Amino acid sequence: MKLLVKHTTDYRYTEPLHYALQTLWLTPQSGPAQTVNFWSVGAPEKLFQQTDGFGNIIQSYTFVGTDEDNVRWSLVNAAGEVDTHGVAEFADEASLPHPYFFLRGTPLAEPHYQLAEFGKQFISQSVDGTASLQALLVLSHGVMSAISYKKDSSNVTTTALQAFNAGNGVCQDQAHVMVAICRSLGYPARYVSGYFYAANEPDLASHAWADVCLNVATRQWVSIDITHACLIDERHIRLA
Repeated sequence: MKLLVKHTTDYRYTEPLHYALQTLWLTPQSGPAQTVNFWSVGAPEKLFQQTDGFGNIIQSYTFVGTDEDNVRWSLVNAAGEVDTHGVAEFADEASLPHPYFFLRGTPLAEPHYQLAEFGKQFISQSVDGTASLQALLVLSHGVMSAISYKKDSSNVTTTALQAFNAGNGVCQDQAHVMVAICRSLGYPARYVSGYFYAANEPDLASHAWADVCLNVATRQWVSIDITHACLIDERHIRLA
């Protein structure tokens, strides 16, 4: 599927902006699931591009202002065209972090015994570095049922455990809970940001889903969209 994307992030400030250091994860890359035909990112200042430790393309810029400048608004945008291929399973390159790196806790997706106990209803503890795709899909449906989608019910600091206890959240929370449960049970997992296309909703916010490692030895992963209860398909564009 050929998808055209126009992304805009609008920043508003209550006081004049004096200094800002911004890092952007807004550039998709070609791979098994997609081919990027063209893409551009725009920001208020010159962008400096590099690749982070996870293989993502990032851009950074620095803004320095004064009270006299009275800057209270700034805009970041990205746009491009991507052909999606609907590939949900893929192998990481050897240069990327080992799958076991993604067992470690992160601030918003920490392993926790409460999450582990919930997850054991759907999938057993990992013992040999492999995962059953069918069991992971059953788990994802369990997470979707436990964390009902509720717009504006959380924020960017909401943790997986907080969302789980609240019983609601948005796509980021469902993905964080899935990732944290998998880590709690010994399955390497990571959070993915991107875009999701819906034909009847042309103006959408960004989206999030989870990667879970199917086989540690072969670095095989699968991408699961908990919000839509499916593997990623041609409607998804992966950012970072």
